[in-house]
Amino acid sequence: MDFNERLQTLAEKIPQIQENLQTEEATKNALILPFLHSVLGYDVFNPNEVIPEYTADTPNKKGEKVDYALIKDNEVQILIECKKFKEPLSVKHASQLFRYFSVSNARLAILTNGSEYKFFTDLDAPNKMDEKPFLELDLEHLDEQLFPEVKKLTKNSFDIESIVNAAGDLKYLNGIKKHINEQFSNPDEEFVRFFAAKVYDGVLTKKVKDQFSPLITKALKQFLNDSVNARLQSALASDLSSDSSEVNESEEIGASEKESKIVTTDEEVDGYNVVKAILRQKFDVSRIVGRDTQSYFGVLLDDNNRKPLCRLLFNGKQKYLGIMQEDKSVLRQPIENIDDIYNHIDELLASVEHYE
Repeated sequence: MDFNERLQTLAEKIPQIQENLQTEEATKNALILPFLHSVLGYDVFNPNEVIPEYTADTPNKKGEKVDYALIKDNEVQILIECKKFKEPLSVKHASQLFRYFSVSNARLAILTNGSEYKFFTDLDAPNKMDEKPFLELDLEHLDEQLFPEVKKLTKNSFDIESIVNAAGDLKYLNGIKKHINEQFSNPDEEFVRFFAAKVYDGVLTKKVKDQFSPLITKALKQFLNDSVNARLQSALASDLSSDSSEVNESEEIGASEKESKIVTTDEEVDGYNVVKAILRQKFDVSRIVGRDTQSYFGVLLDDNNRKPLCRLLFNGKQKYLGIMQEDKSVLRQPIENIDDIYNHIDELLASVEHYE
């Protein structure tokens, strides 16, 4: 398996074992050590690569230990502090990391509870661990955009200078993305004032700003949805074009007649987008393909009719989400709007378990 597959495989284990992760030791054995071994490529049974209960006396503390130290080129490169699964991670949990960071050669530190991984370095002051991580990875909500950054930490790719150099941009990039996300749901006064001033000619009183705040939130969400839908419609059009080019001449005539009756609606595209967002927890998003028909909008794995993931039945007055059953039948779940699909996440994920 390649790096991405190893990371996804470990993430997929969590729902199966999380009920038994009641202690820090259980979390280490079931999640953290596999992350160090399978994902980062370190031999956890070799003390020349992974030192458990690493001790480095500090001026004010003697005999204190950090959970793991990763060795590369005979030097301690990464310090790791572990917490129990689901235990909240905060700066106060990293006190040992802060102390050890300053007395060791390590330039990187990891704080983790097995599911969340926070990566630190010394961007703000030399040889002093930053209070804010430059990278955060959540195995239960994997962001594929982070995979290349995490891969840089693997034993075979490890280059401390390139990691630290990239960490600055990554830290600020993630901070900007987080701020934008906050503005989408709850825009602050400065943000509201900036956009309101672009379209409103009067004085921006408190009443006016209060009026514009929900409008700006709505405009941001509509802009994002329009952008996503435009890309999906373009991709669907490309898929349909590719499919039609592969049939013979007699089939093309029948297909043309059928396609003329097929209209892919905005609601179907929105629903397809939601389904992709849910099922990307199980499959690479490139494997999830939409195919419209006269009676329903189908979502397939690998564009294969024998691997249906679900159906969107939106043509009637009552909308349904069609969930595939083991006997190939379709369980029709009534929904009122697209967001109701999120009420069936567990059913959707359970219905596709047999594919992998």
